[in-house]
Amino acid sequence: MKLFEAIVEANQRAVKGDARAGVHVAEFAASLPMVALTCIDVRLNKLMPGVLGVAEEQFIWLRNAGNIITSPLSSTTRSLALACAVKGGKEIAIIGHSDCKVCHTNVGEMVDRFRALGVERARLPDNLVEYFGLFASERQNVIKAVDFVRSSPLIGAKVPVHGLLVDVATGKLEWVVNGYHALGTPATAQPVARLNVDGPQLTKPVQVAAEAGEEPAPKPRIVPPPPPPPAPVPPVLPKRRAQTRAPWER
Repeated sequence: MKLFEAIVEANQRAVKGDARAGVHVAEFAASLPMVALTCIDVRLNKLMPGVLGVAEEQFIWLRNAGNIITSPLSSTTRSLALACAVKGGKEIAIIGHSDCKVCHTNVGEMVDRFRALGVERARLPDNLVEYFGLFASERQNVIKAVDFVRSSPLIGAKVPVHGLLVDVATGKLEWVVNGYHALGTPATAQPVARLNVDGPQLTKPVQVAAEAGEEPAPKPRIVPPPPPPPAPVPPVLPKRRAQTRAPWER
């Protein structure tokens, strides 16, 4: 049994009332510390990391609103990568939760909430769904985030990336993506252009420069259209010779 298999198994036993359920952390020392991305919801403060059954010093906890990842090279992906490269994280878990307020807030409500804080609509990005990463399903949001992390060039191919959901009422964990099964299989997320977040127009992608040593992408060859055929030249009729008449024929 691997680390997160033991975590999910022990969690579900505990939810059913087994007081002896727990994770023998010493058996999984090679898989620790673990790295987890969760939402900023305050209801998670008491659940994590206890719901996972690991000690605080073995739990690298990253948080953002809605546990959202927007691209393989986003700032959150960068933090996950540094948690592995610098802090020694061995496995990554994207953990969504039930009753997520980000999921249940639509664009109109968001505009009203910002207006109540003194931020008018004109000061917000054009595409609020894209910029804030709004989503309609906690499960699909976790799957999308896992896909982005697995396809990121910043994350080692041997690092398992899991997706889970936690019930904020009961603390029960549910598998969404088993990262052990996904190891060695190609990720499906496609690299996307990074967004220009410096100015007011936040919906236009900018061109990403090639990394050092990379071959620049070949530019498509533009083939000019064939020239139009020449206009037809009217035939030149032979000139008729002028006839002269003898005096007696006049």
